[in-house]
Amino acid sequence: MSSSKSSSSGRLFGPTAAHHHPPPCTRTHQILALALVITTFFLTRLFHQSLYRCSSVASEYGSGNDVVPFSDMASISWPQRGYGTHLSLKIYVYDEREIDGLNLLLYGREGKISPDSCLKGQWGTQVKIHRLLLQSRFRARRKEEADLFFVPSYVKCVRMMGGLNDKEINQTYVKVLSQMPYFRLSGGRNHIFVFPSGAGAHLFKSWATYLNRSIILTPEGDRTDKRDTSAFNTWKDVIIPGNVDDGMTTSGSRLVEPLPLSKRKYLANFLGRAQGKVGRLQLIKLAKQFPDKLESPELKFSGPDKLGRVQYFQHLRNAKFCLAPRGESSWTLRFYESFFVECVPVILSDHIEMPFQNVIDYTTISIKWPSTRIGPELLEYLESIPDRDIEEMIDRGRKVRCLWVYGQASDACSAFNGIIWELQKKVRQFHQSTETFWLHNRTIVNRDLVEFHKWNPPMPLP
Repeated sequence: MSSSKSSSSGRLFGPTAAHHHPPPCTRTHQILALALVITTFFLTRLFHQSLYRCSSVASEYGSGNDVVPFSDMASISWPQRGYGTHLSLKIYVYDEREIDGLNLLLYGREGKISPDSCLKGQWGTQVKIHRLLLQSRFRARRKEEADLFFVPSYVKCVRMMGGLNDKEINQTYVKVLSQMPYFRLSGGRNHIFVFPSGAGAHLFKSWATYLNRSIILTPEGDRTDKRDTSAFNTWKDVIIPGNVDDGMTTSGSRLVEPLPLSKRKYLANFLGRAQGKVGRLQLIKLAKQFPDKLESPELKFSGPDKLGRVQYFQHLRNAKFCLAPRGESSWTLRFYESFFVECVPVILSDHIEMPFQNVIDYTTISIKWPSTRIGPELLEYLESIPDRDIEEMIDRGRKVRCLWVYGQASDACSAFNGIIWELQKKVRQFHQSTETFWLHNRTIVNRDLVEFHKWNPPMPLP
């Protein structure tokens, strides 16, 4: 056996192989080899140039393959990193009939407040997001299949219309939360709440105790001017766009159409009440100094001088720049409104937080000026900007303003779709809280070792 192996080995690597003569290298072989080298060189150069061009284009909006198309507009795309390649979110929406007390947060103590009456103004997003979720493909019908849970509430509107007072709001929220086993299971980490006004989550006085882990949707990122702490946490919460008048955001005929730059009477305007705020008072004073450059009419809520919806937007469109100072809080609806009358927004609120910052480069569509430098210097700077640059900023703003619109749930570019992308980033595979425990067989139990499916309300809150 060993001799046969040896002879076999010899046939492969021994003398037989040594006596094998390679074919002669002719001139034809040499020419073909040279052609192969030249072809390889040019193909390599071409590949590197193509790769460089792709990298350059990608760097404008993200990092190459790290973006996900958001709509048919190349200027809007969601980064793949952290968000995924497509939307696959499931959100359970609590029904007022399954949670005792939830109807109070929607319609007030007497049940007489209509959701339609809550659609206007800052708090309209509470109603719109709720309705959009109910008709959305992202809605989960069963709690077991949900990634996140939405707790509907129109509490800002209810409070403003006298439906509940602050004490009742606080007591009702605590009652509602104590009936939600999934809230207790995760410590509220997978539960979504909308607080659409400048007060933010402070409408619920005990938010810091019960909602400090939950996802809060709010246009307000800062309340430290009146509170010891802000309810907004940049790592868990989502900044949402303000609620612009539907008459300006609907496709087709709007309440007011933009004017050409050459037809606008003023360099800038500020349409808002003073509210005793330093920045606003400075702008009103500045308008008196330079009435031909800065318009700042006194806004009244009632009487013959009250500006109607149409008159308000007619004033707003009559300037190249719309000034947006902070008021009672850091965010201002005027920033979003400016995109629909096509004036360049000038942010005069140092602590403002903007929505969808992973998608929008705000330096290309707006100006942020230090609130400590409001004065003639600001007007001189704005006056120095060429109309060509203003037109370019306005044009870029047209491409992203669809993200401020709470349109149909099926719209590819909308505030709702943007919020869904942001929420998808918040999804966790595993949930826990201080009152959640688990056993070797994956059974979830509470502190008394009662299995999750047997948790009965009311329950102690984490």
